[in-house]
Amino acid sequence: MTLWNAILLAAIACLALKAVGYLVPPSVLEAPRPARIADLLTVALLAALVAVQSLASGQEVVVDARVPAVLVAAGLLWMRQSFLVVVFAAALVAALLRLFGLAA
Repeated sequence: MTLWNAILLAAIACLALKAVGYLVPPSVLEAPRPARIADLLTVALLAALVAVQSLASGQEVVVDARVPAVLVAAGLLWMRQSFLVVVFAAALVAALLRLFGLAA
């Protein structure tokens, strides 16, 4: 199987899955349990994306200036700071750590 065959197969599978989703009755989707699962799944996927983007470099796990920057951002979000303040503070922490050679 070539790479293009795998890509086409994955695209067809995604399209079929989406088409099957339209066959699910609205009463099933509007029930409290599936709605809650969908909400929690969104948060879990976003958290996984942040973790992968913060800790991965190719196939390796790398702890560098991104980790303290994400921790600062999480703390500021927990304190309900504005998004601009969070982004600026996280970028500043990462830049300062790299400037002083404390993180790669």
